[in-house]
Amino acid sequence: MAQNSSRPVGRHFLQIPGPTTVPDRVQRAISAPIIDHRGPEFAKLAKKCLDGIKTIFKTTNPVIIYTATGTGAWESALTNTLSPGDKVLMLETGQFATLWKKMAERIGLVPEFISTDWRHGADPSLIEKRLREDKNKEIKAVCVLHNETSTGALTPIADIRKAIDAASHPALLMVDTISSLASADYRHDEWGVDVSVGGAQKGLMLPPGMSFNAVSDKALAANKTSKLPKSFFAWDDMLNMNKVGFFPYTPATQMLQGLVVGIEMLHEEGLENVFARHARLGEATRRAVAAWGLENLNKNADQYSPTITAVMLPEGHDADKFRALALETFNISYGASFGAYAGKYFRIGHLADINDGTLVGALGITEMALQLAGVPIKKGGVQAAVDYLTTAHGGGAKKAAAE
Repeated sequence: MAQNSSRPVGRHFLQIPGPTTVPDRVQRAISAPIIDHRGPEFAKLAKKCLDGIKTIFKTTNPVIIYTATGTGAWESALTNTLSPGDKVLMLETGQFATLWKKMAERIGLVPEFISTDWRHGADPSLIEKRLREDKNKEIKAVCVLHNETSTGALTPIADIRKAIDAASHPALLMVDTISSLASADYRHDEWGVDVSVGGAQKGLMLPPGMSFNAVSDKALAANKTSKLPKSFFAWDDMLNMNKVGFFPYTPATQMLQGLVVGIEMLHEEGLENVFARHARLGEATRRAVAAWGLENLNKNADQYSPTITAVMLPEGHDADKFRALALETFNISYGASFGAYAGKYFRIGHLADINDGTLVGALGITEMALQLAGVPIKKGGVQAAVDYLTTAHGGGAKKAAAE
């Protein structure tokens, strides 16, 4: 019998790849009374944020905090290091890599796009090959997404750095970490990244509206000769004011209150445990998808994302109609599809403040929705996920001990 209630019962299952559910503890921090953003109490808050976010990027260098979504941090990364007409090498791993490329064009850069079929992450060998061909060192930056949010492909950034070094090329390495930061292992300093772009609305468990640039010494040197216009995003103004615990304009004080708590929660769990949890939940989701007999959009098993799984539907089944049916019937939201695959897949987000039980519930709803939509699947995807999660938590060993 169809539901006709005007009020959805229970909590909404927000299974998009971000913005993610904001934990109650972060919500309470954000609702703290407003403080003077030019006073000593704020300076202490800002220092906690500026120091704390370094531990998430794993850097000892500055991290600049913006009142903007990740798109703003994309622009900041480019405008603070490059000049009009500079060539940048970018990789078409999906929708968000494509949008970053379009931004580069709009602000006066000359992007060279290595095209792909959207079913793989970035290939380090292609980057090395192109950089070796660039004898005159005209390419000034390589821009890569660590985790392509539209497809669920995780690119090995350490291998990208090795490829640039193998080509003996001076290009800056810029990396978008928006849907991987605080969910997958990321090492700004160790991996030799020059500008890391991050957002607060995914692994950091905040609402949208805050983003980051982690910067290397090489990037700071490039900033001194950069000719692209910048004002709101200017690194020098931000860094000068940050030194004394303030910002050159009114900051998002409540978001900073939430950021302190989000970082605390990550460290209380332990970053390695956070990464292991996401890897576990990602694998459980993929096992459910495989058991249903459906296909992962990402064809490269070595690059499976721990935060997002993009699920292909069989020919003749509209993923947008499926998402609408699932939302109306079961109060669950999935990520949309893009590009040449628009309408052919949906995305299950499994990141941020999510545990095994929440995921099993989401997968259970998904299995029901797929059946209700008439998608030809095999039953048992949820059980496959449960079996894996039980084993991952040592269920097999405990059973053997009991026997």
